[in-house]
Amino acid sequence: MRSARILAGAALALTVALVAAGCSSSSSSSSSSSGKADSGATVNVGLVLEPTDLDIRTTSGIALDQILIDNVYQGLVGRTSTNKIVNVLAKSHTISSDGLTYTFTLNSGVTFDDGAKLTADDVVWSLEQVKNTPTFQNSTDLSAVSSITAPSADTVELKLSAPDSQLLWNLSGRAGLVLEKAATNDRKTTANGTGPYKLATWKQGDSVHLTRFSGYWGTKAKVAGVVFKYYTSASAAINATISGDVDVQTAVDPTLKAQLSGVSGVKLVSGKTTDKYTLAFNNAVAPFTDIRVRQAIRQAIDTKALITALGGSAVQQGGPIPELDPGYQNLDSVDAYNPTKAKELLKEAGQTDLTLNLTYPNIYPAQVGDILTSQLKAVGITLKVQQTDFTTWINNVLLKRPATYQLSFVDHAESHDFDNWANPDYYFGYDNATVQQLYKESIAATDTSVANAKLAQAAKIVAEDAPADWLYTSTTITAIHDGVTGFPTSSTSARLDLANLAKS
Repeated sequence: MRSARILAGAALALTVALVAAGCSSSSSSSSSSSGKADSGATVNVGLVLEPTDLDIRTTSGIALDQILIDNVYQGLVGRTSTNKIVNVLAKSHTISSDGLTYTFTLNSGVTFDDGAKLTADDVVWSLEQVKNTPTFQNSTDLSAVSSITAPSADTVELKLSAPDSQLLWNLSGRAGLVLEKAATNDRKTTANGTGPYKLATWKQGDSVHLTRFSGYWGTKAKVAGVVFKYYTSASAAINATISGDVDVQTAVDPTLKAQLSGVSGVKLVSGKTTDKYTLAFNNAVAPFTDIRVRQAIRQAIDTKALITALGGSAVQQGGPIPELDPGYQNLDSVDAYNPTKAKELLKEAGQTDLTLNLTYPNIYPAQVGDILTSQLKAVGITLKVQQTDFTTWINNVLLKRPATYQLSFVDHAESHDFDNWANPDYYFGYDNATVQQLYKESIAATDTSVANAKLAQAAKIVAEDAPADWLYTSTTITAIHDGVTGFPTSSTSARLDLANLAKS
């Protein structure tokens, strides 16, 4: 279950943006600069979701990943903003032909913020701590690992009990972060990593300040510091951008972007995400046990019109896997908008006068419920909408078993989360043995192309089963002032690798 990432993604829901008129397109970083980079500069970055504390091991929520991973904490491998795996603390790695042995050769000269040298023992200890501590975030990501050893001073070896095609991806996240074994710092308020920046201060309710780590083992950061400023109000974020209080503003609200389009020296750049805004069906209860009802609901919803009405801040997604994830295929034609066919399906199912309840968090616009109510009414479905606070939604929808909700709407923000569709105990209540087997085969595959093909096959079955309607995948708009370069513009709600950030 990946509820933590749902929570984090949902908190960003009202400020996620997409490709729209007046925005340029980019997948990594963008800005214009004609001056020389200022190595003494500090870049102010506007964000939305502030972490509750800084413990990267125990504290849930993507807000920590966003600012600390890559910048302060690192792992053997990392990921780019477009989800490609790259070596980081490991200068190279090999995988045995049977997929059971992963060998990592470490970079030399790596030090932690406190000056201690990174050792293979630190790596082994870090991974063992995660694997053996269920309360640590993403502990189960290392469940296939049977042993972690250091055959030599610069080598770490992982043995698996069974192949796991997701292991490198898992190691690029929290499960793979390397901490210092001998460190005694309080991780809730401080950090001690190996990245290009170190934590300077955290002013709770206001900002987090990172400064260049002069002892960094790789290419030094190009700016002296980065200050993450938190704006819970979309209007306040826009005002901060216009006034110059921030050099970069992430997740620009699409309904307010026009206020920035004419501002001199500010460029709007669009990027991709894996934020899947999903209309979930409770497949374990009637009438959703009837595939005709599920298909009818999907075909009654005009996702293009919905996207337009919400400010154009998304692209269509016809299936459970977004474009940035392995196994993606365009499934927009599956149960495409067809209200006439929807009425026929409901008639066949004996549901010509159907009333359904939609429950979703009040951090999302009421307009979502209004649009769905109108579109479903056109095919004879009466929708009763209830918005709740997010904690209530978590308890009454996400976690309650047996699940009693009928319809819900939420942003599933995390990448590589197809496992939710292979888990019959998840709140979707979707149980398909073929999908579960294909997912297992994907995980067990030692060939990436085979693993991806298995995921694609499973995803198509899921889409055709209509256990939900994937209304849209959001894209995101970043406002960047002239002179700033190297700022990532895809997946900005997940990770912000600022190694190449510069300001002139």
